[in-house]
Amino acid sequence: MTMYCALTVRKLKSGSYGDWRKAWEGDPEDMPEGGEVYILRNLSDPDEIIAFGLIEGDIDEIKASFDADKERKRQEDMAPHIESTGADGIYEVIERL
Repeated sequence: MTMYCALTVRKLKSGSYGDWRKAWEGDPEDMPEGGEVYILRNLSDPDEIIAFGLIEGDIDEIKASFDADKERKRQEDMAPHIESTGADGIYEVIERL
């Protein structure tokens, strides 16, 4: 089965992690079943955050379970706490070592 990774790198506004984290989570019921989610903080810059989740499955089924309106609301709620966004996408895992 194919594994996918949703990944976003964000530079948060100074001191806004708690507010961003609350907005990032959204509705816990919306988390894909069987997925693993991680949030990482850069040791050299505590305002740089990487959030990624791993999920195995059929990409069409994963996309079909995605609620665009809820995601748009979540993005809007996070926006006031974000200075900039780097890498942001869904990636296919091509090697697992």
